Amino acid sequence: MLSESVFCLLTEDLLIRVLEKLGPDRKPWRLVCKEFLRVESATRKSIRILRIEFLLRLLERFCNIETLDLSLCPRIEDGVVSVVLSQGSASWTRGLRRLVLSRATGLDHVGLEMLIRACPVLEAVDVSHCWGYGDREAAALSCAGRLRELNMDKCLGVTDIGLAKIAVGCGKLERLSLKWCLEISDLGIDLLCKKCLDLKFLDVSYLKVASESLRSIASLLKLEVFIMVGCSLVDDVGLRFLEKGCPLLKAIDVSRCDCVSSSGLISVISGHGGLEQLDAGYCLFELSAPLVKCLENLKQLRIIRIDGVRVSDFILQTIGTNCKLLVELGLSKCVGVTNKGIMQLVSGCGNLKILDLTCCQFISDTAISTIADSCPDLVCLKLESCDMVTENCLYQLGLNCSLLKELDLTDCSGIDDIALRYLSRCSELVRLKLGLCTNISDIGLAHIACNCPKMTELDLYRCVRIGDDGLAALTSGCKGLTKLNLSYCNRITDRGMEYISHLGELSDLELRGLSNITSIGIKEVAISCKRLADLDLKHCEKIDDSGFWALAFYSQNLRQIWCCACLWVT
Repeated sequence: MLSESVFCLLTEDLLIRVLEKLGPDRKPWRLVCKEFLRVESATRKSIRILRIEFLLRLLERFCNIETLDLSLCPRIEDGVVSVVLSQGSASWTRGLRRLVLSRATGLDHVGLEMLIRACPVLEAVDVSHCWGYGDREAAALSCAGRLRELNMDKCLGVTDIGLAKIAVGCGKLERLSLKWCLEISDLGIDLLCKKCLDLKFLDVSYLKVASESLRSIASLLKLEVFIMVGCSLVDDVGLRFLEKGCPLLKAIDVSRCDCVSSSGLISVISGHGGLEQLDAGYCLFELSAPLVKCLENLKQLRIIRIDGVRVSDFILQTIGTNCKLLVELGLSKCVGVTNKGIMQLVSGCGNLKILDLTCCQFISDTAISTIADSCPDLVCLKLESCDMVTENCLYQLGLNCSLLKELDLTDCSGIDDIALRYLSRCSELVRLKLGLCTNISDIGLAHIACNCPKMTELDLYRCVRIGDDGLAALTSGCKGLTKLNLSYCNRITDRGMEYISHLGELSDLELRGLSNITSIGIKEVAISCKRLADLDLKHCEKIDDSGFWALAFYSQNLRQIWCCACLWVT
């Protein structure tokens, strides 16, 4: 009562400033102080609904929201929308600017249109992965005349007709993603480019569009980012249309475009010297000499991903010499990457923050140590299947790369407990992949747990020496874990499951092939891990019906369970 009376003396402005200092988890404060509850109800700007039955109550409480996320409510349907809009004041709709309906497959055009029309200032909508959506739903979306951002990835039924309705009704669009909308053709893209002249971001990945579409896209004077991954019908002729078009273009992605060659990329680069991002993974066999020469002109280049391309020491040296502002480089599965090339590269690119060397099998400690010395701002390093990496380079990473947040060491057989002890100096680590690192044990895991409290994602796939003691240390030190993969770590028993039950934020858990866990352990997880959404129990032979009953009763947010050879979707 004393604390409540003290807070009653504060003005609303001061209470808001106090709330802002409390961090993202404000629930405990709301529960103990009515003043905090009142202020947050009035000032909260976004809300993500976990269970549909609480939707109406939450919307009545948080009536000033600007963002509503229903992506975790796949069962929402037209009747629910009708009830929510008809009951209460529905005042929350007046200020709503962003609506997330990703994977909300139960909602069709009637409910979607009701929602859209009820929100007069709506500026952004996400209906990605609503695979059943077609032209009627597109027509409903076209009612949002103020829409500036629309994500329609994998809306498989949308055709040129639906896209035309959106283009006519939403002429202010600035960002549009149409990835995997397989029924859209050149005709729809042409009309879109004539009506939506303010487009700054456009993603047409995996569409069956040809080079003629790029003639239309080249007319977009404000386009800054163009993504066309997997457009197998587009060739160099199409890229040449872009050479003199899209004057503000800063980023282009032609990954997996089979008919694109170095010649087409040279055309794009020649017309856009201010390009900041270039993605050309798995579309070229190698970088030609003329293309390498063109790279010298991209002084503003910050991101380049050329996964799967044959490179040489000379090419990497050229990039390092000319692209001084580079912050991200993707060389995954590139042939020809050597220690010498990487050392020459990082000697000129000291600002690198993200480096992907996946499957560059000739990279050793020498190169990684040079990276650690030259790139102190590194935040992400991917070294999957780099077998020659050992604890020696991790010593340098731990010493020099204090900002490192993500590290992939999957299938690096040289990694052991000593390596993890060195790595644990990187206290900012958030994501760590150690799958198939069979030489690490509970001892090494304890080093990580004690020194990396910010860890949210950890992959220990087939780390066969990890057991219950390692999980005890992990769950004590890394309480914020949201994703954990323990598949085939066969030393783990129900005691380990009891430790996992202490991870209140856990949403994704893989336990495939754990032959020593039973329904008792699964029940512990189900009772305590309230946020659990994805669970893999394939080949967990000792789990019986009682375990699944516990999951059905306690895990109300569970979306899918893998068990035996089947996927059970809830």
